[in-house]
Order: sequence, then C-alpha cells, then structure tokens
Amino acid sequence: MEVLLKKPILDFNDRFATQNRELVGQHGIYMLDLLASPGAGKTSLILATLEALAGQWRIAVIEGDIAGDVDAVKIKEAGIQAIQINTGGACHLEATMIARALGELPLENLDLIIIENVGNLVCPTDFDLGEDAKAMILSVPEGHDKPLKYPGVFQVAKAVVLNKIDTKASFDFDEDAFAQSVEQLNPQAQRFSLSAVTLEGMPTWTQWLSRQIEEKKSCS
Repeated sequence: MEVLLKKPILDFNDRFATQNRELVGQHGIYMLDLLASPGAGKTSLILATLEALAGQWRIAVIEGDIAGDVDAVKIKEAGIQAIQINTGGACHLEATMIARALGELPLENLDLIIIENVGNLVCPTDFDLGEDAKAMILSVPEGHDKPLKYPGVFQVAKAVVLNKIDTKASFDFDEDAFAQSVEQLNPQAQRFSLSAVTLEGMPTWTQWLSRQIEEKKSCS
C-alpha cells in the first residue's frame, strides 16, 4: 500500500522538478539543494559561502522551514535576495514549492541558487527539486555514526560536508570512521571538512562550488 500511495506523489513531483531543471538550465544557473538536520549549520555555511563568493557570482537563496523566516532575514541582511517557503508542517520541500519561488526570482541575473531544505535527514532525500546536486551537511556534535543510521541522505549527495570541525576537541568524533562510512555508501561524493565559523577548510568548498557553476555555464 505504501508503494501505491508514494509513486503518484513522486511522479507528480518529478514532473515539476523536470520543469524547474529546464528553467534554470536555460539561464545557466547552478542550483544546489542543502540537506541537514536542524542545527547542523546550514545557514552558517550559506552565509560563509555568500561572503566568500561575493563579487564573483550572482546568488539567491530559497529558504525552506516549517514555520518562521529567521534564516531568510539573516540572508537578506547579508544583502542577498532570499525567498521564504514555509511548509506548514511538511518535513521537506517539493518541486512545486521551488517552481513558485523561481517565479519570484530574477533568473536572468543569477548564477547560483542555494536551496536550504527543511532540517531533516530522511524526508528530503526522495524529492527531486530540479537541483543540479544535493549536498549533505553533518556537524561534528551529531556524531560520526550518522551515515550508518541515515544512509539514504548520504547516498543521494554529490557533496558531503563535515561542519563544525573546530569543535572536534569537545566531542568523541571519529573522522576516519565517518569518512570510511561515507566512502562505502557513496564513493563518488566529494567530501569537505570545514568550519563555517572559523572558516577553516572553506576555500576548498567554495572552489569546488565555483567549478560546478563554471561547468554548468559552459554547457548552457
């Protein structure tokens, strides 16, 4: 019964995802979907990324939350256009929501759209939004065993970011075990270790992201 109910929902979502992908592709925009649990540092990473790429790429952010606009306000205060989506209880964003948000953005003046998905390690993995890639963020305080507990989100990620490495001395985090688990689940994923606060490791992340944008534009 679960399969019979789930398939029509995903089929409907995938039709809009295809439209979203075609739309941003026409404008040569790279669209990144950030997945993480609450508190992993999605917004902090976005803000650090925006600062690092300022003047290099034209960027907008789509913020997904169950309620409120706290993160969108932070993005706007940084001088970046942000569209807030409140799901009203849903634990993930859907392609129809992204389609509406894209309709409010000046696509002809953008190079990168970052989607901050609802904080959840399960629900967002099944929903294609029309993004070019999903990136998974895990923070050191969450523990190195998360890939074993939530394999799906690591398997769909093109990039896996370990955030808050500046806190490793305070937590029992085995980075080698974490890296091994990710390698087993998704050997193709790019892996990054960084701190969005101290900015350690940030250049490697932003350089990779810039290459993705450049490649997308070269294919448009």
